[in-house]
Amino acid sequence: MKRTKRQVLTLSAVALVIAGVGSANFLGMSFDIPAQAEVITLDQHALRCMQHDEVAGAQAVQPIDRDGRLQVAVWNIYKGNKPGWREELNRYAANADLVLLQEASLTEDFRSYLEQTSYKVSMANAFSFFETTAGVLNLSRNAALSTCAYLTTEPWLKLPKSALYAKFPLSNGETLVVVNLHGINFTIGTEQYQAQLDKLAQALANHEGPMIVAGDFNTWRKGRQEVVEAFAARLSLRQAAFAQDHRIRVLGRPLDHLYYRGLHLVSAHSTQSEASDHNPLIAELALIKP
Repeated sequence: MKRTKRQVLTLSAVALVIAGVGSANFLGMSFDIPAQAEVITLDQHALRCMQHDEVAGAQAVQPIDRDGRLQVAVWNIYKGNKPGWREELNRYAANADLVLLQEASLTEDFRSYLEQTSYKVSMANAFSFFETTAGVLNLSRNAALSTCAYLTTEPWLKLPKSALYAKFPLSNGETLVVVNLHGINFTIGTEQYQAQLDKLAQALANHEGPMIVAGDFNTWRKGRQEVVEAFAARLSLRQAAFAQDHRIRVLGRPLDHLYYRGLHLVSAHSTQSEASDHNPLIAELALIKP
């Protein structure tokens, strides 16, 4: 697996605390950054994209929905740094067909948890820290048709943020595209942020069916939210409204979102969590008969 030369990044104590990378006592830290975007499972790696037959064998891929209903959980899990993440993730995933995690860290403890679940696992390798892979991660009740990874480097910290683009079959014969996004954070303007979403918009442009784009968008300022709203309009996406809204806010603006199209939003809420610095989003969607 081809990688860049091991990169040693020296970060200020303040930047480390803000980024949540680790203790401020570490002033010089080593990160492995992949030369290309990679999709990984618990036992496989693939450059950029992974097809279903590389993951699950020759059996037919099953629809991701159940009787025309689809439950999705979205959560920035904060690298599992807080106690109680296992119990809370079990609770959010109990009835979910898709679980979209940001800031996942493939520690031995988290890997052990994943190996004990029945979910299919795919992850974008954003970078490795002390040989522990970090990035966004999908848990799905059934395997995806395909999954592709995207990386965008933080201009200041020089560490990538990641996204996963996955395709799932639906029981009505359509194909659902799901994007799990962690938006870049530390920029003065919105040009790099715009570029990250433009890259995804180009990848999504040719898909005409149902779509979900969700995750931690880091929309902590008006200009960033306007970029996201333009992205959503470009793809005819609707923003989920949360009946109970405990989404984490910075400067009064929520960071986490779920956008959708070609589906009916049955319900959505955000519950409080003590196991992360973000609160999860739970949504139930229904298929629209063609």
